[in-house]
Amino acid sequence: MTRRPLIAVPARFSSSAAALRYAAEVNARALVEAVYQAGGEPFTMHPHAPGGQADRDEVAARLARCDALLLPGGGDINPHRYGAEDPDASLYDVDDEQDAFDLALTRHALDTGMPMLAICRGLQIVNTALNGSLRQNMGSVAAHRHLTHPVTVEDRSLLARCADEKIDVSCYHHQCVDRIGRGLTVTARAADGTVEALERPGSPGWLIAVQWHPEDTVATESTSRALFDALAEEARRHRSRAWQLPTSEAKGTGAPDNW
Repeated sequence: MTRRPLIAVPARFSSSAAALRYAAEVNARALVEAVYQAGGEPFTMHPHAPGGQADRDEVAARLARCDALLLPGGGDINPHRYGAEDPDASLYDVDDEQDAFDLALTRHALDTGMPMLAICRGLQIVNTALNGSLRQNMGSVAAHRHLTHPVTVEDRSLLARCADEKIDVSCYHHQCVDRIGRGLTVTARAADGTVEALERPGSPGWLIAVQWHPEDTVATESTSRALFDALAEEARRHRSRAWQLPTSEAKGTGAPDNW
C-alpha cells in the first residue's frame, strides 16, 4: 500500500475536553476525518513556542518529516502580531504560544514551498505572516458567524479549480482581513465585500486560504471535498519532488531574516 502523505495540523489549546482530567490539545474530528478521507494522514503537532517565541530551526526540523501543512480554525490572533495596539473587547482565546507556533509553521511553509491549506484563523495567520492586518471586530457579524452564505470565486485561481464561480460556504468568524498581506491575491469575496479566500501567485508552493470551514460540509458539498483532495494530491507531489532533490535542497533554506 502506498504511504499516505503526512499532513501537519497544529493542535489547538483547550482548557478542557471530555474524558480528560487536564487541559487538552485538540483538533476537530471533522477536520482530521476530511484529511484522512482525502487520502492524507493527519499529523497533530504540539504547539511549542515558550514565551511566545518559536525556534525557527526547531520548527523546520519538525516539519521536515511532513508533506503538507493544514492551518485550522481557532481563537483570535493577538493584535500586536499585526501592529495593532488596542485589543478589541470581542477577542477570545488569544494565546501567544499558539500564535508564535502557527506563524513559524506558516513562514517555513511559504519559504520552502510546502503545500498549505489554511482555514478561517489559518487564513488570518497567513495574512499576518505576510505583513497584512485584520479587522478585529466586524461589528454586525450575523452574516458571517455560524451561518452559510454565498461567495464569488475569482476565475483562473487555484480555488476555481475546486469550486464553481458562486458557492455557499459555512462561516464562523467575527474578524476579517483588513490590509492584504504581501504577495497575496483575493480569490473569493462575500456579497458584502469581505475577503473569503487568498492565494499567493508566483510563490514556490501551493496555497489556498479560505475564511470559511470546508470541513463542515465535506460530506455533502463537492467544493469542500475538492479542497481536501487537492491538498492531499499536492502533498504527494511535494513529497515526490523532495525525494528527487539533493539533501541540502530538500531541507529548504529557512525563512529570511526579516520574517
